[in-house]
Amino acid sequence: MFWKRKSKKQDGPEATDSAAEAAVDDTAEDAEEAGEAEGAAGAARATEDGKADKGEKDEKSEKDRKPEEEDTEAEADEAGDADADDDSEDTDSEDTGSRDDAEAEADRDTGEDSDDDSEAEDDEAGTSDDIFADDTEEAGVTGPDSEGITRVRAAVTFEFDDEKFEYIGNTWIVQADDDGVIVIDPGPDAEAVLEAVGEREVYLVACTNAYAPHIESAVKIVEETEAPVALHPREMRLWRRQHGAEHRPDYEVEGGGSMTIGDLQIDVVALPGTSPGTVGYSISQLGVVFSGDTLRKGEPGMVGNTYIDYTTQLASIGESLLSLPPDTRILPDRGPATNVVAESKNFDSWV
Repeated sequence: MFWKRKSKKQDGPEATDSAAEAAVDDTAEDAEEAGEAEGAAGAARATEDGKADKGEKDEKSEKDRKPEEEDTEAEADEAGDADADDDSEDTDSEDTGSRDDAEAEADRDTGEDSDDDSEAEDDEAGTSDDIFADDTEEAGVTGPDSEGITRVRAAVTFEFDDEKFEYIGNTWIVQADDDGVIVIDPGPDAEAVLEAVGEREVYLVACTNAYAPHIESAVKIVEETEAPVALHPREMRLWRRQHGAEHRPDYEVEGGGSMTIGDLQIDVVALPGTSPGTVGYSISQLGVVFSGDTLRKGEPGMVGNTYIDYTTQLASIGESLLSLPPDTRILPDRGPATNVVAESKNFDSWV
């Protein structure tokens, strides 16, 4: 076990560095061939040469032979034409067969390509049936989905490096068993979260890091539900800036640790980069990982409008998130759901 219960009244170790102090900017072919066949016809002709004698008798003989020769030549021509027709039919038949074979092969190729394209589209879409895959940016509640996960969206105002950023953030509520839930990254709207929880018990408030959008309503939820809070120890400096030293997290979580909450086993995934102690929460039983601000749909997450430690963040994405099973859903701190297959295709463009 890599997490432990700590007394709320006891002061704990303070992280030696914060995310803001560690800011670093990095920046078929298809071809067809056709063949032609030529048929040639030959005609046989019979000729007979003779010498004519003097007199009527020879002339008569000569006259008798001419019609016979003409008949013979006509028969030979007809035979030649017939042979030519036969050759032409054979050639046409061969050409037709070749074209049919070529067309059949092309149809097979097209069918295979179509299947491949369809599979690729299915992989790329991945989250098309996911109720959290929508791109709308509106506050509200979505779910629960088939895995018992509910999303609460709220308007966030985040101050970082003397700038204000406004967007719609995600808080996730996960059904742990029939009686209770886990709340992940409680944003600014405690009332909306508690309303979505309803009569169920909150077993744990799990924070991916201690930036305000991830912990803002944590203390209010704890006061209403008496739930414990889980946070990486290196996030304590940011936590105290938001909630003071008197409201300490109960559990210290680190990458490689695991917790059993209700019927679920939750594995803690180390995701440093956006801050030193950023973690994700992977629940293999549900095929899902909560990635916080480390990875969002189509891009590594930014803090405000900058990357804190881009190289470390990319390493976290590649080694800890994209190494999960391909169909694992990725549920981030803002924006729509995505999955490992889709983001693996994007990874090379980020390096």
